[in-house]
Amino acid sequence: MVDWLYAKTKSLRRAKMASNAAVPFWRSAGMTYITYSNICANLVRNCLKEPFKAETLQREKVHFAVSKWSNGIPEKPTIRSDSGEE
Repeated sequence: MVDWLYAKTKSLRRAKMASNAAVPFWRSAGMTYITYSNICANLVRNCLKEPFKAETLQREKVHFAVSKWSNGIPEKPTIRSDSGEE
């Protein structure tokens, strides 16, 4: 019985070590996949030669509209960009 219990705990420890090894490195670094992919995309964009670099940097910018709601009615939306400029 003791040998069986020892073998079972040993196999559980191996399984736990194997599952930790399967964690993607971006997750173990505390990042989300979106953060990781944005970092990779920025690295690729910065490695390009001109004029391709300027074109991709222009496409990188994102603009979106934000509407505040009060009493169930949306207020006038404001246009924002990902760089924090309004």
